[in-house]
Amino acid sequence: MLYNGFVSELIIQNSDIILRLVTAVAFGMLIGAERILVHKEAGMKTHALVSMGSAVFVLVSEAIVQKYINLPGLNPTMIPAQIIVGIGFLGAGSIMLQGSRLLGLTTAGGLWVTASIGMAAGFGLFGLAFISMVLVLIIFVVINILEKPIRKISDNINKTD
Repeated sequence: MLYNGFVSELIIQNSDIILRLVTAVAFGMLIGAERILVHKEAGMKTHALVSMGSAVFVLVSEAIVQKYINLPGLNPTMIPAQIIVGIGFLGAGSIMLQGSRLLGLTTAGGLWVTASIGMAAGFGLFGLAFISMVLVLIIFVVINILEKPIRKISDNINKTD
């Protein structure tokens, strides 16, 4: 009985944090699901982890600001700024050169924007996170459909050269 009371209390006290993290994970998973559908390298787990990790770093940043609010020289933007740099390295690792073609650029861009969605969720900007996620999925799905005929034309031109 003590355990159930503890868990209930923990959930109630941290409902805002739980909502932020679940939002980041869910939106990251939706973006990753689309990547799986087009057989790309980074899928649901990767995108969910990047998004949630970004949200956690933002929550840590907010907690540090609350705890050390009177500390001179405190810059609450330092942690979120480093997320961008870290995700840049993760994205760079997903880019490969195969012959004369670069592969993984869309995956790298997807991871980068998923981190920003996680940051928005971490800051409690749910509308921004949701709208961004919808736009990412539109870019991945709709533009993929529009790109196919253009790529066919491009491949035909390259074959005749």
